[in-house]
Amino acid sequence: MMVPTTGTRGEICCAIADRIPAQESLAQAAAGFLGQSRIEMGYRRFTLDCSGLALGVYATQGIDLYSGLGKLDGGNGVGRIFTHVVQHGRIHYGPTVHPGDLVFFHNTWDFNRDGFPNDPLTHVGVVEKVEVDGTVVFVSWVSAGIERYRMNLQEPDQHKTGDGRVLNDFMRRKWPGDPQATRYLTGQLFAAFGTLISR
Repeated sequence: MMVPTTGTRGEICCAIADRIPAQESLAQAAAGFLGQSRIEMGYRRFTLDCSGLALGVYATQGIDLYSGLGKLDGGNGVGRIFTHVVQHGRIHYGPTVHPGDLVFFHNTWDFNRDGFPNDPLTHVGVVEKVEVDGTVVFVSWVSAGIERYRMNLQEPDQHKTGDGRVLNDFMRRKWPGDPQATRYLTGQLFAAFGTLISR
């Protein structure tokens, strides 16, 4: 599936959506994986990557994010999950976000290894909460393990506030020789949100 490398932003983002228990259960499941070295649900073990974490979190609610999809065929797990949401849920850009929503990113690494930031859908996380200033807190697997990350779409180019509060974490590693157009912060690399569970 072809997707734009820059998502269309909605209104001022983000605010927390109305309470939906199943969505909140997803957020709690994501937080429960923090610091874990394995991603397991029952007897099923998931890969130690961002897709594996999303799969494991949604498996706690009996949802298979790969269901109905064929073989990988050179794509990546994030693209498969995005396709599942397109088919069975809703892709959106805010302004309200549910706990348990998926959050997708472009260009978090050089997936096609051509040296350019032209890699759609390379990372996914699970929203835990939205802070009062609109900063989205999400859980994801990164190189250091399963951690909380932050993203503020009102200030996508700002890492921290003057008092040291993180608005946008660094998600792409900086390398010598990166093209000038390369971006590194979560707010800069944001692609879309995905909602699967509704009322």
